[in-house]
Amino acid sequence: MDPKVEAQAEAERTFEMFMLWTKRVTIASILFLLTVVVGCNSGVETGPNATGSGYNGEQYSPSNLNVKDKK
Repeated sequence: MDPKVEAQAEAERTFEMFMLWTKRVTIASILFLLTVVVGCNSGVETGPNATGSGYNGEQYSPSNLNVKDKK
């Protein structure tokens, strides 16, 4: 067999295996990360003992931004 033909066939087989393993690793990574995010309740705590973010909108009120104008 011609070395060029052999090299082309080997390159095609190698590329196909590379793409197969790339897809497998990508899918496994996505499934793992999805499991971690869902397992951690997407970062939100609920229930009576939740520490949560406790967002206080009044604390971040922009009413005090123009302090110089209120003199």
